Amino acid sequence: MLAEKMKNKSIYVRWFWPFVIPALVFFTAVIVLPFMVGVFNSFTVWRGSYYFNPLTKTRAQSVFEALNGLSNYSNALKDARFIQALWYTVRYTLIAVVVINGVSLSLALLINKMSAAIAGVFRTVFFLPNMLGGLALGYIFQFIFQVVFTDMLFSPQGIIPMEALRYMTQHSLKALFALVILTTWQSSGYMMLIYIAGLNTIPKDYYEAASIDGSSWWHTFWNITLPMLMPSFTVVLFTTLSSSFKLLDQNVALTDGNFNTRMLAYQILRTIRDSNPADYGKAQAQAVLFFILVAAITLTQVYLTKKKEIEA
Repeated sequence: MLAEKMKNKSIYVRWFWPFVIPALVFFTAVIVLPFMVGVFNSFTVWRGSYYFNPLTKTRAQSVFEALNGLSNYSNALKDARFIQALWYTVRYTLIAVVVINGVSLSLALLINKMSAAIAGVFRTVFFLPNMLGGLALGYIFQFIFQVVFTDMLFSPQGIIPMEALRYMTQHSLKALFALVILTTWQSSGYMMLIYIAGLNTIPKDYYEAASIDGSSWWHTFWNITLPMLMPSFTVVLFTTLSSSFKLLDQNVALTDGNFNTRMLAYQILRTIRDSNPADYGKAQAQAVLFFILVAAITLTQVYLTKKKEIEA
């Protein structure tokens, strides 16, 4: 038996690098090198197709002539539109993370109580919205908010006259909640599957012992389910945090950034269009700041939730 295990191990070691090296080369070529080039360009006056010399005000003869230090970062932090997009993104993220996790966990708890056949149907139905692309989904919800909500359901002549739910995409605060509704409908089914997987790993003996002791549902949920679900919380919080900060397609399709509804990702994209000539260097500096912000928040979240994880 030992000899067979050693033989299998040697096979794994022998074929490890032949399988890993192509992936490493591809990852380096597609992710690492472009990222490094982008960081370098954030310190230059880059116009997209050429570099500009900030001293002579002419086209740079070499890349290093276009270096302008931290000017792009300074200009990015002084840009009112960038700060507004940052604040809007933070507000959206705080609301979306809570709502998506609450809805997905509730769905997981409900489905976990169903029989296997019925649960399979509901898992499929709730997961299907995640298969739709962000742009297509954004245009679908744009129709819902502008036609169904505004002109039909909540109009003065509609079923439930309610002005607060009309013109959802034409008001900064309303559009914020419209984005939350859209992304919750799209991603809660996917997050639900992660929570269901976590619920299935919790030993049933804990619940039986709690039932014998006369524990209430809330007491059992708070003292057994939640602590045992911390690994799932780590994954779901990381996913929702990062995806909320990186939201782009839905923002483009739903509001196109109008009415002060630009998210950070869309603001970086529009920086190139809003400047003449196109200031790719400033946009790249914003992208680097964006990366640092998302990395810091998500890594902190993973560290904090990992500390609370316990094993079954």
